[in-house]
Amino acid sequence: MHYTKKLSVYIFLYLLLIGCKKAGADSVKPSAPANLQVSTQVSTDGSGNVNFTATATNAASYGFVFGDGVTKTEPTGILTHKYTLAGTNTFSVVVSATASNGQSVSTTISISVTVVPGAPSLYWAEEFDVNGAPSTATWDYDLGNGQGGWGNQELQYYTRNSSNVSVSGGTLKITAKRENSNGFAFTSTRLLSKGKFSVKYGRIEIRAKLPAGGGTWPALWMLGNNIDAVGWPNCGEIDIMEHKGNDPNRIHGTLHYPGRFGGNPDGSTRVISNASTEFHVYRVDWSATSIKIYVDDQLIHTVANSNSLPFNQEFFLILNVAMGGGFGGSVDPAFTSSTMEVDYIRIYK
Repeated sequence: MHYTKKLSVYIFLYLLLIGCKKAGADSVKPSAPANLQVSTQVSTDGSGNVNFTATATNAASYGFVFGDGVTKTEPTGILTHKYTLAGTNTFSVVVSATASNGQSVSTTISISVTVVPGAPSLYWAEEFDVNGAPSTATWDYDLGNGQGGWGNQELQYYTRNSSNVSVSGGTLKITAKRENSNGFAFTSTRLLSKGKFSVKYGRIEIRAKLPAGGGTWPALWMLGNNIDAVGWPNCGEIDIMEHKGNDPNRIHGTLHYPGRFGGNPDGSTRVISNASTEFHVYRVDWSATSIKIYVDDQLIHTVANSNSLPFNQEFFLILNVAMGGGFGGSVDPAFTSSTMEVDYIRIYK
């Protein structure tokens, strides 16, 4: 009887002790990672590759925000990231370490890396090498005069007629003409890739020869895919090239977005030679951190991109020649017709 009581007491104390240990173990949470350090090795072969090594005490995984719109998680903290933006660029990279419970995160650190990548690779191209009408796989049309001359008091009526648009001899030709159509004194064409092709980020190059004559207003530009949902300028607009026949050879590179649109756009100009008699390459280098507009590798304008701007989504392409309007100005009474020729559109990433 006495022995049984002592055994019961021992069993009770043993179970109590085990329970206390278990409860104490369950209440211990992993400590936040400490001593986070990051080292980098930038490739010198022009590839744009950067090797990252992150270490920290008590870290189960590491998060990387590379500064070019790309993020990754890597358990080992060791990885290679390829930067593709053309030219020499400095990126702010944010690295964080996460503990094994997935909740305790160390203080993140930010480092800078400067990269000189090689030429990006071709992602998509329109070479305009099939005679006839533009390819319906890529191109559609805005027709008519739009609301108030497409919001700019433009004077042309857009058509899909072969006299206004065609592909021949390796170039797309958009011709603005003085001819009456549906109550308007001029005809032309506005091609767009909306609903058929769009792109987010990259280098977009368009080689073109511009029309001549007072009142002509050629444009190579882009709009955000969400324009039908949010309207303009909330969708964002990238004008890779605009030109006034009344101000020959002055190339405009411009962005439109909330707070900077209409009479207050975000843009600059550069004067070149022979815009209407020779082909030139009009280009935008577009990333999550910047938008840079060029003509013949000469920088026209730079805008710092960020999440507060609408330039982090898919955009579609537009090619057109307008007449008159708020930008094109007065049409020369002697104007009869003129053509914009586009040799190619090439997109690199």
